[in-house]
Amino acid sequence: MELTALALSHYRSYASLELALGPGITVFVGPNGQGKTNIVESVWYLATLSSHRVPHDAALVERGEDTAIVRASFVRAGRPLQVDLRITPGRSNTVRVQGATLSRLRDLLGEVRAVLFAPEDLALVKGDPEGRRRFLDELLFEIAPRFAGVKADYDRVLKQRSHLLRQMRQMRRGGSGRSVGGLDPAEAAASTLEVWDGQLATAGAELMRARMHLVNRLRPHLGYSYLRVATDEGADAALDLPPGDRGAVDSPADIAYRGAVVDALGAEPGTLPGLAELRDGILAEIAARHEDEVDRGVSLVGPHRDDLEIRLNDFPAKGYASHGESWSLALSLRLASYDLLRLEEGDLGDGEPILILDDVFSELDQHRRERLGRIVGDAHQVLITTANDSDIPDSLDGEIHVVDVTRGSAVAREGGFRRGAEGGGSTW
Repeated sequence: MELTALALSHYRSYASLELALGPGITVFVGPNGQGKTNIVESVWYLATLSSHRVPHDAALVERGEDTAIVRASFVRAGRPLQVDLRITPGRSNTVRVQGATLSRLRDLLGEVRAVLFAPEDLALVKGDPEGRRRFLDELLFEIAPRFAGVKADYDRVLKQRSHLLRQMRQMRRGGSGRSVGGLDPAEAAASTLEVWDGQLATAGAELMRARMHLVNRLRPHLGYSYLRVATDEGADAALDLPPGDRGAVDSPADIAYRGAVVDALGAEPGTLPGLAELRDGILAEIAARHEDEVDRGVSLVGPHRDDLEIRLNDFPAKGYASHGESWSLALSLRLASYDLLRLEEGDLGDGEPILILDDVFSELDQHRRERLGRIVGDAHQVLITTANDSDIPDSLDGEIHVVDVTRGSAVAREGGFRRGAEGGGSTW
């Protein structure tokens, strides 16, 4: 997949911006705070319908404006693809694909494929489970967009069920309740909760199984990617192994999908329980935690409580891995995602995704920086942001297009990238 043109209107710091882009490596260069990340963030938003920096859309709209517009032209599987997104905080965003308005915003998912690595990704290793669940879901929706609907159904049921549990907690603590159809309020609530339990288990089992299947597919790429990032030998292009051979690689890095239901079922990493088994497992855990849920007024069972366990040398990476090892693990997760999309999903006609590296090189030591350059150098399209030309590793050779960014504007550099005092760079 290739981004060929990008136009922003009232998006963050850009009142108006138009950029033409091409294959290969494009580097957005400029001091911090000038708007480099805003450009690549807009592309990522088209792929995931979310920002990697803020949880709400209000920050995406230029101050003093009501609406931001992102227009992007792509080539996907040899055919043009036009996406126009209107972001309106406080109201429903709207999107057009090939000029036709989509009835649901989430129908855009799967149209644009991208993988982004940013400094915030260190939280994938060191942060809370919520960020790791979001990582899995964003990748899942790019591969199988229908699960965005499953997740929306699950979230709806979870919200209703949690509201009911809070009401039941209040009743248990002496609060009043209304009679429903002649039933005692507590009995009516218990009957309604049973209905929500079944719906939560049905949607939850489907989402849980999809995540587990994704993790199983991601595991060999993750272990192999860690070796490529952490060792000079692994980054050698000559050692680029096909997907079928990566599972046999002995790597210290591993991942597994974990949660109360998965643990209770005794599901080993790499296995995939059936939907009925997972649904029954969720219902069994709900029954076991019923009193706790009512006492606390919160849903304690389901995929919203699960986690992606990241291990290094058979120890939990969180709290065990060093700072450098944590960076390698976070980068490996993104590279594994990229390889999964590029190598295993490419046969669907989508081609490899756009690879976005947002201010990554400045965060890595020299060795990891050079290894990453060797790994991504042959990608079809790479978008990089950096504050300094000097952060671009020597291993990232070939034609490099440079866009100089100052607040509110982004202009292609005449003469392209020049490395060191001798020059000899490429032109755009």
